[in-house]
Amino acid sequence: MLRAIIIDDIDTIRTDNANLITKHCPSITIIAQANSVATGVKIIKEHQPDLVFLDVEMTDGTGFDLLKQLQPITFKVIFVSGYESFAVRAFKCAAIDYLLKPINTNELIDAVTKAQHSIERETMELKFSTLFNNLERPKNLQKLILKTFEKIYSVNVQDIIRCEGATNYTTFYLLDGSKIMVSKIIKEYNTLLTDMGFFRTHQSHLINMAYFDYYNKTDGGIIVLKDRTVIPLSTRNKTDFLLMLEKM
Repeated sequence: MLRAIIIDDIDTIRTDNANLITKHCPSITIIAQANSVATGVKIIKEHQPDLVFLDVEMTDGTGFDLLKQLQPITFKVIFVSGYESFAVRAFKCAAIDYLLKPINTNELIDAVTKAQHSIERETMELKFSTLFNNLERPKNLQKLILKTFEKIYSVNVQDIIRCEGATNYTTFYLLDGSKIMVSKIIKEYNTLLTDMGFFRTHQSHLINMAYFDYYNKTDGGIIVLKDRTVIPLSTRNKTDFLLMLEKM
């Protein structure tokens, strides 16, 4: 059983979320609730929970303010947010679970299932370090958590030259010549990295435009990166790519 705390400044939302968790997540026991950053810090120190459902924006501060008062973070966190914002993108980069209000039951169950799998303290600290880093940095200086079977990496987004997808895997090619393969499809990273200067040239290729060198119109059109890698450009994406080049 995981001992959990709910922190949200709206009473009805706390009650509704507690009822939802109790109904659909029998492995979770709600041991306390709080309605602010200040009371949240107090009850976390008092109860030492395994898991915290944490609101992002509250009347006396944010969930991030709360966490910064509790370093090192020894419990698991599922953020609960009412906004699709930059913060949500930061959660994704840091591989931290979050739920949008109102909470979807299936997404709740999925997040709780992930939380049940034991995560080493060092892993949680790396994730939150990446999260806080991303919230304070501009988009072109973000970090991205990449998990392989053996290691967890915190990678500078600007050091990613390109991504290449194959079935259920994506390989990241980095500036230092190294490669990292993760068991996620390239579509997930396309959504995440497009606003950070990346372009999906082909169903299997996502490139960092900072490393674009030139476009060769012959042979149907190919893209050459600064490291001399040749990348295909699909007919479907050609128009959007050429329009983007005109704006650069």
